[in-house]
Amino acid sequence: MSSARVDYIAPWWTYWLHQFPHVNLRFQPLDHTFKPQEENYQQSLIFLGCVAAAGLGVNLLCLAIYLSCLCCCRKDEEEEESKKSNSCCVTWAAVAAGLICCVAVGVGFYGNSETNDGVYQLTYSLYNANHTLAGVDSLVTGTMGGMQSGLNEHLSRLGEIFAARGDFVQTLQFMQQMSDNIIKQLLGLPDWEKAKVDLTAIADQTAYVEYYRWLTYLLILILDLVICLAACLGLAKQSRWLLTTMMVFGVLTLILSWASLGADVATAVGTSDFCVAPDKFLMNQTKDIISSDIVHYYLYCSQTLPNPFQQSLTVFQRSLTTMQIQIQGLLQFAVPLFPTAERDLLSIQHLLNNSEASLHQLTALLDCRGLNKDYLDALMGVCYDGVEGLLYLCLFSLLAACAFSVMLCAIPRAWRQIANRDRDYDDIDDGDPFNPQSRRIMSHHSHQGNMHSFCSYSSSMGSQTSLHPPTQAVSNAPLSEYMNQSALFGGNPRYENVPLIGRGSPPPSYSPTMRATYLSMTEDQIRHFGEDFRA
Repeated sequence: MSSARVDYIAPWWTYWLHQFPHVNLRFQPLDHTFKPQEENYQQSLIFLGCVAAAGLGVNLLCLAIYLSCLCCCRKDEEEEESKKSNSCCVTWAAVAAGLICCVAVGVGFYGNSETNDGVYQLTYSLYNANHTLAGVDSLVTGTMGGMQSGLNEHLSRLGEIFAARGDFVQTLQFMQQMSDNIIKQLLGLPDWEKAKVDLTAIADQTAYVEYYRWLTYLLILILDLVICLAACLGLAKQSRWLLTTMMVFGVLTLILSWASLGADVATAVGTSDFCVAPDKFLMNQTKDIISSDIVHYYLYCSQTLPNPFQQSLTVFQRSLTTMQIQIQGLLQFAVPLFPTAERDLLSIQHLLNNSEASLHQLTALLDCRGLNKDYLDALMGVCYDGVEGLLYLCLFSLLAACAFSVMLCAIPRAWRQIANRDRDYDDIDDGDPFNPQSRRIMSHHSHQGNMHSFCSYSSSMGSQTSLHPPTQAVSNAPLSEYMNQSALFGGNPRYENVPLIGRGSPPPSYSPTMRATYLSMTEDQIRHFGEDFRA
């Protein structure tokens, strides 16, 4: 199998992130070697988070300056502003913020999924490697236990049975030496128990942290989407309380976006430092647990590298073969003379067969290809999917910060327009017939206060028309007061309720009776009944 250096090539984005400046909190430059235990290296990652905090400060300062200019510097220009242009500005700002927010949420979901896939591949590889090491440890322990207890017990009984035959006793002693030789070779293998425990702890802790990281980002993505939709709804319905609430949540989400950006950048840079040179870091971490040649064998797994276990496994195999030959000879020559020895000899033969099966399994598990595959899968998961997902999450945080910054700029303008609209609505003349509230008030008053005018006007028409014939035709000159048609002329729904005379309004629709009655009025009658018709 080709070496791991050929199979694994760090992606370009890890080299790009690896070139980020590494500076401690005293602004001293550091090398880019992955050293998570050192305080200076930890400070260099914290420094990257502080850069994101500085970006948050600049963002909030710009928003504060913008809001101050909007609230203070332009109070004298409110009357001169174009409402149409401001409305278009707010609309386009809301559309831009909504689109950016939707794109950010989509990028965030993809990045969160990619990061989770990478971490899952890492933990799966760690658990798989831990299973391999546990299998090696189990086989070594089981074989050593069988040799030390089971084989020695059978050899002791056979020694008592073969006490009269020195040649058979000598064969048993030779088998005891072979057994001790096998135990010695097994003891020479590395102690995988500590490495197994370390892998288990790392995998468990990584899975625990990743679960809450994934859940936290999922909630942040949903929160961003809900706030964006609620802000758009508030702008559409022109709801001031909803806009105020979303502005508060927008500030909190802006802070959260910058905080997540700092954490993602620091994590991505630290992971990239590891991905650029993972072999060097692992060899430094395992030098006190496993010999360097064994670690080198598993990390590179090249056919040109010697197998550090080959000698031990060869001695193991030869010792087992020799013992099996000796047992076959005793079964052939000793059992006819000592029938009671057959049971112990068959038990030893069964034990040796099991040890040989364990030897084959142990040889397969100790081969570098299994653990090297887990190692490469872990690197692929972390350095490809994991770091790529973190970069997408960084992009999500930037887009979310931009979207909510635009939203926080648009909401005050929308609030201002809503306040101007309400103020203009309050300034509407209550006597304006186009005001719906005024129409209801005028209709109510006309039914109660103006009925007597119509009666006195109608009763007087007969006497006054006899004295003053209707020869005077009222000109088209406008009058200065309103006439309440609903009470005066029967309120025919086919015609206007209030004739708008003298207000520059379009000519109303008059019924024939209304027009004849109106034209028959003299100037004296108009002056006499004018107060009754005044709106």
